[in-house]
Amino acid sequence: MDTQATNQSIIDQWKQEPAPLLSVLHAFHDRDGHLSEPVIRDIAAGLKIPLAELYGTITFYHHLSQEPPGQSAPRVCAGPVCYLKGSAQLLASLADLGASTMACAGRCDDPIPVLKGHRALVGNAAGALAERPAPLPVPNPGNVEECIFAKIREPNRATISGYRDSGGYAAMDKILATHSPGDVITLISESKLAGRGGAGFPTGTKWKAVAEAPGEPKTVVCNADEGEPGCFKDRAVLDYDPHAVIEGMLIAAYAAGATQGFLYLRYEYPRTLGLLQQAIDEAYSAGYLGDHSGEKDIHFDLYLRRGAGAYICGEEGSLLNSLEGKHPFPRNRPPFPVTHGYHDRPTVVNNVETLAAVPQIVLKGADWYRGLGLNDHAGTKVISLSGDIRRSGNYEVPLGLPLRTLLYDWAGGPPDGNSIQAVTMAGLSGGYLAGDDLEVTLDDPSIRSKGSFLGAGGIIVYDNTRNMVAAAHEAMAFFAEESCGKCFPCRIGTERLTEYLAGQTGSKDLEAWNLEVDDMGMTMMAASACGLGMAAPNITKSLAKYFPDQITKHVQNRS
Repeated sequence: MDTQATNQSIIDQWKQEPAPLLSVLHAFHDRDGHLSEPVIRDIAAGLKIPLAELYGTITFYHHLSQEPPGQSAPRVCAGPVCYLKGSAQLLASLADLGASTMACAGRCDDPIPVLKGHRALVGNAAGALAERPAPLPVPNPGNVEECIFAKIREPNRATISGYRDSGGYAAMDKILATHSPGDVITLISESKLAGRGGAGFPTGTKWKAVAEAPGEPKTVVCNADEGEPGCFKDRAVLDYDPHAVIEGMLIAAYAAGATQGFLYLRYEYPRTLGLLQQAIDEAYSAGYLGDHSGEKDIHFDLYLRRGAGAYICGEEGSLLNSLEGKHPFPRNRPPFPVTHGYHDRPTVVNNVETLAAVPQIVLKGADWYRGLGLNDHAGTKVISLSGDIRRSGNYEVPLGLPLRTLLYDWAGGPPDGNSIQAVTMAGLSGGYLAGDDLEVTLDDPSIRSKGSFLGAGGIIVYDNTRNMVAAAHEAMAFFAEESCGKCFPCRIGTERLTEYLAGQTGSKDLEAWNLEVDDMGMTMMAASACGLGMAAPNITKSLAKYFPDQITKHVQNRS
């Protein structure tokens, strides 16, 4: 069989499933290590995508190489935590292998991640590389009742046998025996479960909107593209409790009337990819996916799709465009995905943590879940804690827990006798908290009162040895690199703010410098098309609030 015919057979194989483009691109990228021009032309012809449009899509993603050594060359995480831990030195030690940098790879609790081929390795500043599983969630240090992590440490929980031995799929069996779809929506609404990916939209309200919207087929999408630096909670759930997410998707599909679903996984988790595919295969074999083998006539097909490296695909409109094989720009809203989602049909988009909570809520009730929080806050939140802290990792905290309790009592405080200078909120998107504002509790009302927000729950700690202007520059450089370029306030603003923080431009007068940066940030917040451009100025805004002395030194020393 000639090359073109072989290529066409691969394309035809994936064309049998919905959302084929990402799978086709990965099939060739994995086979050849890169995407050659003849292959790209064959894909364009086989999927009937204009060649220029396909090139634009491929070049948008960070991890799709078009020439050797491509996938085999090491990619070293240069995220804000790995930067603190010596990623520049590791990159230099791997230079002879053609190493390059990549954005935060979601292993901030065990830095420094390196992708090489199909392997996720862990390195250090000295250049040593090892392959090891990602850490389990931190053992429950506060001895509080958990929801997401309640069973995750059980032996073999990632397999269907281990999952069922520890109560798995009992929630699905329960609702099929006793609950109508409307009953499930009522239960989730009464629990006050809200989106745990950052937006905090009420889950029951979203499911109800999809259930009532006209149009078929309806779809459930699990957003597992956690690209926010400092966030690595989804990886822990997917590695060690994948069936909880699958069961959550099944329950969401039953409630919303969906017959198909997609689990969109970020590229930087190759080990997780294999574990998820195994779990999905097990769920099909056991009769949970496909035609359900229970007493009710329901059908739900689940497809695993791997991203290709783009922070913006964590935004639901970009994710849906990526699934559809389009350039993954954010979508204008309205309309919203609940009525015009995947291929303009009603679609539920929930993140990993939200879906993993659903089976526990079904089994234990709405009152139980609401009661897990403190001070009238409902439920729990997984916090990914990293940086200058003794015990990095994922912690499930009751909403309303004092931040200082997490930082000092649970995580042991900063190492080496240092003090905490600042922490980020919402990964990087919420900017910094410092000084007296570290007295917040971990809930949105408290954190928003200080000008920030909880978001997806990533917290990066900076001790008193760190230069916060340099840290802010690294953060803004990330946003500049990951801006999709669709709107000019974000595209231009993130680049200009990066230059200001690098000392490459801006006034040497402190007051004028602050006015210039503030004006640029306000324009971005008011006019950007999506959350990236709206959130990035939180970095410079909070830097000016808490660290005027460091900014003064930075401005005065500008050449």
